[in-house]
Amino acid sequence: MNGYAINVQGLSKSFHGKPAVREFSLRVPTGRIFGFLGPNGSGKTTTIRMLCGLLTPDSGSGTTLGYDIRTEAHAIKREVGYMTQKFSLYEDLTIRENLEFIGRMYALKNLKQRVSEALEELGLQDHSAQLVGTLSGGWKQRLALATCLLHSPKLLLLDEPTAGVDPAARRDFWDHIHALAAQGITVLVSTHYMDEAERCHALGYIARGKLLVEGSVDQVIKQYGLTTFVIGGAEPTALARELRGKPGVEMAVPFGATLHVSGTDSRLLEQSLAPYAAQRISPGLEDVFIQVINRAEKD
Repeated sequence: MNGYAINVQGLSKSFHGKPAVREFSLRVPTGRIFGFLGPNGSGKTTTIRMLCGLLTPDSGSGTTLGYDIRTEAHAIKREVGYMTQKFSLYEDLTIRENLEFIGRMYALKNLKQRVSEALEELGLQDHSAQLVGTLSGGWKQRLALATCLLHSPKLLLLDEPTAGVDPAARRDFWDHIHALAAQGITVLVSTHYMDEAERCHALGYIARGKLLVEGSVDQVIKQYGLTTFVIGGAEPTALARELRGKPGVEMAVPFGATLHVSGTDSRLLEQSLAPYAAQRISPGLEDVFIQVINRAEKD
């Protein structure tokens, strides 16, 4: 694999003449967690499906786990765990029955033992006889991850796995993901949560089918050269309307009871904000990605 679990260049895919992914290139080293961000309809799911062999790209090439994504899709599927965006297990079966069914699909040896191990690893053993349709979102998430891990994959592709899950369950989930990465398993996870993105070793942002930015959290923030100020003590929505269009103000976004004001020309921005009680802060990922979205829409 030359040290890369994912190594693809120039992937493109269209549906009915409409581009879904355009010239997508990415390298993810083995044992790393890569965060995949972007708005709905940006091409994240299509990209994930090409990486795991479920879709063949119209153009481009590359490998997943050392296997050619065009000619060795079957081999990729055997060594990848794919957690879909929508929960897709059988709700009229128990937790154990779902795991045994998936295990038979992979023709696992020692099926009973492997299912018992998966139940224990995800803390599901005390609920193994419970019908899946009665589970909460957090427990369904645990079960979905358990099915992904049942066949001991080398790569996990997780498509918005924590959507609709409470913060405590999300934290437990991410603790488990980091434990898996420490064992050498590579993880690509799509998410809309900035706190989750910050827990990744590296991340990328895709919009309209194109990968716009990639790197570690610090690299991504530095790449856009944003200067950000926070202003409190005023109604943020009205203040945002007042500030937008002033020299140096590229973004004015309410954050609760405060307003984040950002721009790439720090001198002009400071001059425009001089009359206000503005405090300079380090820009966060959310500030950067709002900037990315704004630039993408203009382009």
